[in-house]
Amino acid sequence: MANNLLISYDLNSPGQDYTRVIEKIKTLGEWAKVHKSYWYLNSNYSAKEAASIIWKEMDQNDSLMVVNTTTNDASWFNVHHDVDAFLKEKWFK
Repeated sequence: MANNLLISYDLNSPGQDYTRVIEKIKTLGEWAKVHKSYWYLNSNYSAKEAASIIWKEMDQNDSLMVVNTTTNDASWFNVHHDVDAFLKEKWFK
């Protein structure tokens, strides 16, 4: 089943090369670049699978969120702890 994924990320170190992250996103399905760091994917991957694959190309101080609008699921890495707690409380209620 194809999923509609929205991907948002921040590369937080100055001078980082976006190429690795962008190229990895492009391998996960049909894509459209909506904004500099915001993408749409039509993909067979779940939010968790896509986030894990993309995260491998990122630094530990970066942040990433992938939302599957088809299943209303999401996965994220390294968001502020208050945001993490808020998302877990509200989204996965």
